[in-house]
Amino acid sequence: MPKDVTVYAIAGHTKTILSVAEASKIKIPLDCRDGECGSCLIKVTPLEKGHMAAALTEREKFKLKELGKITEAEIARAEVDDVMPRYRLACQYIVRDQDILVEFTGAPGGAA
Repeated sequence: MPKDVTVYAIAGHTKTILSVAEASKIKIPLDCRDGECGSCLIKVTPLEKGHMAAALTEREKFKLKELGKITEAEIARAEVDDVMPRYRLACQYIVRDQDILVEFTGAPGGAA
């Protein structure tokens, strides 16, 4: 797979990063598709000002805390101040109308 790939998602659709990647033939490691294993860990960076955080699911909060990738303070900032957390699970993160950079290692169990 090329190192850098640009992918577009249709605004208004409720697809996860994992679904968008699969539709574009980009393989993100996964074991469960349900937010339980953490193998689809990604690093997300907003590329524009005024971005809004997509809601964290309860499974995602639990798994990201378990992996040491998010703190209670970061969860609170995401929920109260709409600040995007740095790490997400591709199977849980629903694409919003914004430009983001998604990074992952391509190996199970770790983001870039």
